[in-house]
Amino acid sequence: MGITVVFVLCVLTMPVFGAGDAIAKPRSCADVKQFYAGKGFNVAGLPQSEISGEHLRICPQGYTCCTSEMEEKLSNLSRVDFERLVKEEGRSLQITLNTQYKSFDSYVLELINRSESTLAQTLGPQYQPNLRVLQDLFSELRRYYRGANVNLEEALNEFWVKLLERLFKAANPKYALTDDYLECVTKQSETLRPFGETPRDAQQKVTRAFVALRTFIQGLVTGGEVTRKVSQVPLSQECERALMKLSYCPQCRGMASTKPCNLYCLNVLKGCLANQADLDTEWRNLADAMLKIADRIKSTAMDRVIQSIPVYISESITYLQENQAVFRSKVFQACGQPSENGDASADPAERTLPTVEKPSTTTSPTSEKLVNDVSDKVRAMMEHWVILPSRLCADRVASGTSAEDSCWNGSSRGRYLPEMMGDGLASQINNPEVEIDITKPDMTIRQQIMQLKIMTNRLKNALNGNDVDFQDTSDDVSGSGSGVCSDESCVPIPEIPMTKTVQPKEAAPFDERVRGAATLNLPCVALTCLLSLVTLLLRR
Repeated sequence: MGITVVFVLCVLTMPVFGAGDAIAKPRSCADVKQFYAGKGFNVAGLPQSEISGEHLRICPQGYTCCTSEMEEKLSNLSRVDFERLVKEEGRSLQITLNTQYKSFDSYVLELINRSESTLAQTLGPQYQPNLRVLQDLFSELRRYYRGANVNLEEALNEFWVKLLERLFKAANPKYALTDDYLECVTKQSETLRPFGETPRDAQQKVTRAFVALRTFIQGLVTGGEVTRKVSQVPLSQECERALMKLSYCPQCRGMASTKPCNLYCLNVLKGCLANQADLDTEWRNLADAMLKIADRIKSTAMDRVIQSIPVYISESITYLQENQAVFRSKVFQACGQPSENGDASADPAERTLPTVEKPSTTTSPTSEKLVNDVSDKVRAMMEHWVILPSRLCADRVASGTSAEDSCWNGSSRGRYLPEMMGDGLASQINNPEVEIDITKPDMTIRQQIMQLKIMTNRLKNALNGNDVDFQDTSDDVSGSGSGVCSDESCVPIPEIPMTKTVQPKEAAPFDERVRGAATLNLPCVALTCLLSLVTLLLRR
């Protein structure tokens, strides 16, 4: 009886062995020491052969080559390794988006510059006094496109007002035209239409084109910035423990050549990246909206609209020249005949303008290729956040016909039995590898989900032809940005821009004189309150 008790006590106090462990003398730790040294750690004082593992806090407590200090250092290393991999994946996506941004952005700016140059050449030196008006128009178009807080409709209205004033004054040099009188002239434009129907048609086409182009380019910027911020979210302690168990516990068990089971790796990474996977719905919505805008850009030949701006302006000036006498007569009837100043010098505005060749009505091959390239990249990124665990597991898991029975399952060499978890935070409630509180989502990622929603709504508004005010970012876009990286992978983005949708009017091209660009700031306050309320509710 005494012998039996002693035997039972000996069995109960023996170290726990996993499948594949031989009950024999402890194995050499030479390979583990070599691996440990290769990671840059000091191997002095490490065991020469396996020791009992009761001291381990993460890895299975069988025979082991790891001390407590080794386990702690390898655990930290597993966190650093994984965060680096996540950032590299994010960086790769950022570079892709930024490359498309730069190509598309450069092309649109080139179109604007070329259009301005064509107009200057068309008008010739006789219109040199009016050059500043034309330059101001294209300057406002560039600022609007780059995200500045410019009311495009007001900018176009202001252009036609100033152009009419200059041309009317040049066409009537013998009259003393005061500012008040010129203001009266511009007020008659709504009914008299001195430039014909061209400004109305041009305003609608130009507004829709620039709204779509600006919002499309901002969509690329938003995607890159969301990726950057999400890729920097730190890991939880529970995730770090799970990664250590996945990555380096095989080393501690003397199974350096044994790779993790595929399902085991997926469950660990689905748990660690659960919050990131919750981006999926809004990320897809953003991509889908951008693809629709891309189709609209191609189908409506928006590049041709920019190229047609010189045509619109030239036709308008020609129309005014041909109807100058009638317009002058009606203005004199409405505003009174001004006093003469005796100056009857030659009128440069009466000279006939050369005909500007109208651009094709179909999208140019260059524009179509650029839009198609962006669309292809956007389609490729749609599943980024839900396939990220699979991408990161691909190079680290066991493969082959017998892999399922001879892989590292978290405790030993053998088949991994638990089922694969779903994607997202809510699906991790029963994750066997990572302990996650599904009631406490990561607030940084929740904020980025809100950013995606805001940008998607802007894209939808642009698709419907509605203008959207962005916070002024023209200086940032042309600068170096404010990201963690300093090369082409970073693109700047407005934090939470003011949102204000404006439906392009079907009214006259310009009404009364525009005195400054009034901007409504109340929506910004409302949006800030909304975000604060959402954040508070999520924390509860």
